[in-house]
Amino acid sequence: MKLLLFSDLHCDLEAAASLVRQAKEVDVVIGAGDFSIRHQGLEETLGVLAEIAVPAVLVPGNGETYEELREAAKVWQSARVLHGTGCEIQGRSFWGVGGGIPETPFGAWSYDFSEADGTKLLAGCPAGAVLVVHSPPLDTVDHDSSGRIRGSEAIRRLVDTKPLGLVVCGHIHSDWGKRVEVGSTPIINAGPAGVVVELAD
Repeated sequence: MKLLLFSDLHCDLEAAASLVRQAKEVDVVIGAGDFSIRHQGLEETLGVLAEIAVPAVLVPGNGETYEELREAAKVWQSARVLHGTGCEIQGRSFWGVGGGIPETPFGAWSYDFSEADGTKLLAGCPAGAVLVVHSPPLDTVDHDSSGRIRGSEAIRRLVDTKPLGLVVCGHIHSDWGKRVEVGSTPIINAGPAGVVVELAD
């Protein structure tokens, strides 16, 4: 299965159009949150992405809520919006959790969750799944521009205790495009340019 991964478009319509072109060569598209800027521009961004015909899995970032993303994604027929939920595509399990975990310092506009809430939202993730999260697992691809780690303990705990096929995240812009492995699990901070990966069947 060939996947196109992205995150953090933040209303960049040119980047969205590039993803539409790239999507013609893959089986599934994964969007790991922050399509908008502080809840603005979501409809325009999803309107461009809606041209993608292959199955897509989306989670909200901290810049849009689950409800906002689900409503805006109605124009995108092949997209599924996950948050504490999962789906199956071509025999492979996907699980999604959006928002900032832990809470960000950005204030009331940010769609955030505590580590305890994150643990609950992650609880149903099956072994071997592709995990789509906005926030990275702690001490992986989560180093901010000052070098501080900003990821989630709850997500890292899941990665440490359950074998997963892949973890796709975003959120920390300074680590866009970076990949690490924890045990046998690849973790990719996708970024807006798009990253293509192939998973063995």
